[in-house]
Amino acid sequence: MPDRVLFVAALHHPEELQADIRDSGDAAPLFPSSMGQHFWERAMRAAGYAVDVFWRNLPGYGRRDPAKLRGDVFREGLTPGKIAAGLMRRLPAQLNPDYRRRNQLLLEAARRFEPGIIWLSGDNREILPQTLYQLKREHGCKIIYVSGVSPIVFSHANERDAARLYDLVLVNDYYHGVQWLEMGAKRAECLPYVAIDPDFHYPQPKTDAPGDYFCDIGFVGTLVPHTLYSERVAALTSLRDFDLGVWSMHEVPEALRAFQRGSALGREMLRVLSSVKISLNAHGDFMRYGGNMRLFETAAVGSFQIVDDRPGVREWFEVGEHLVTYSDLQDLRAKVQYYLAHDDERERIAAAGRAHVLENHRYDQRLEKVEALLSEL
Repeated sequence: MPDRVLFVAALHHPEELQADIRDSGDAAPLFPSSMGQHFWERAMRAAGYAVDVFWRNLPGYGRRDPAKLRGDVFREGLTPGKIAAGLMRRLPAQLNPDYRRRNQLLLEAARRFEPGIIWLSGDNREILPQTLYQLKREHGCKIIYVSGVSPIVFSHANERDAARLYDLVLVNDYYHGVQWLEMGAKRAECLPYVAIDPDFHYPQPKTDAPGDYFCDIGFVGTLVPHTLYSERVAALTSLRDFDLGVWSMHEVPEALRAFQRGSALGREMLRVLSSVKISLNAHGDFMRYGGNMRLFETAAVGSFQIVDDRPGVREWFEVGEHLVTYSDLQDLRAKVQYYLAHDDERERIAAAGRAHVLENHRYDQRLEKVEALLSEL
């Protein structure tokens, strides 16, 4: 069912997008390869969809140039910038003149593109419910809302007030979907909406990887604020006496700063995961069901991963066959020691995990499921 999809999203890694555009030749991507939407875009294009994007985090006035954006870096503690941003967020979005201008620009972009589907990414501070209502009225389009985080913890008033306008909510964590249904969304599905693209997510050669990419245990991801990632930080902290490497584009807690080896986005993230012996994948505190991006990406590059035990992990993978889970920190340490001493078992499980996601968890398969869900609406 090829259609016209307008992504309404925030650009998080603008520098990565500019690099990907330079490397792409004629087929310039809308999204950087460090964002999951990049792979939905690829799957949709391959299936015959027309796609475009409206960057809602570009200013409403002046030059709306993604190249002028700079990626956010999260840090603990208060800063003047955080205080100013917090005060601005207390102002209702309807009273923010710049937001109102962005909403008008979105309506104008939609009139030019004529979307059949609005793909609205989560953490929406800017686009107003009345704008979404007007889009549905003018174009008869479906609104798909996509989020990887808990609406109880992260959502904004705009998102909650618009919940009844969402025709379909796609989540990674099943429990998040239940919460959106309680807020009034018509339908919510836990696919999960993240997956792998075989043309991008594959084992990277180790021969040209930098020396600091090699370690016994590696982690790539976010570790602050502590209130959202305390379990992840505790897991890594319990392993400080091992050969541990941490990669994050954001601030790292003091207890782990000695282990930080830089940041890793896009292809560099795959190179790190391909180089470490064990990839630790501890979900954020707000994902009680599980299903983060790293769960599938790590398997796709043939890396052995140890994951905190979540219901979704057991739904999508065979524990002990495709990956290994841990129940507490003592269990984590014991399994790290065991699998570091058993290379053959570790490599067998990693290979099986890769074969499993290649067969069952590709973005083209996720798109087919979304098409089936839309046909039922």
